[in-house]
Amino acid sequence: MATARWHLSYPEALVSEPVLWELATQHDVVTNVRRANVEDDVGWVIVEVHGEAGALVDGREFLISRGVQVADLD
Repeated sequence: MATARWHLSYPEALVSEPVLWELATQHDVVTNVRRANVEDDVGWVIVEVHGEAGALVDGREFLISRGVQVADLD
């Protein structure tokens, strides 16, 4: 099992969307929120993601396609 640690930045349009739930259910990964700040117009999350290496790659691409900025922390 592979692990990634990402800093996710959400634009206003996605703050109220269940993006992490979609990531977990659609890409068979486990997410662990380590820190977050979510306001009405912007949000960021530091998240650990566990799963098969290919699922992490696909999940990262999914987040980017949704408009989330993804920065690797490890």
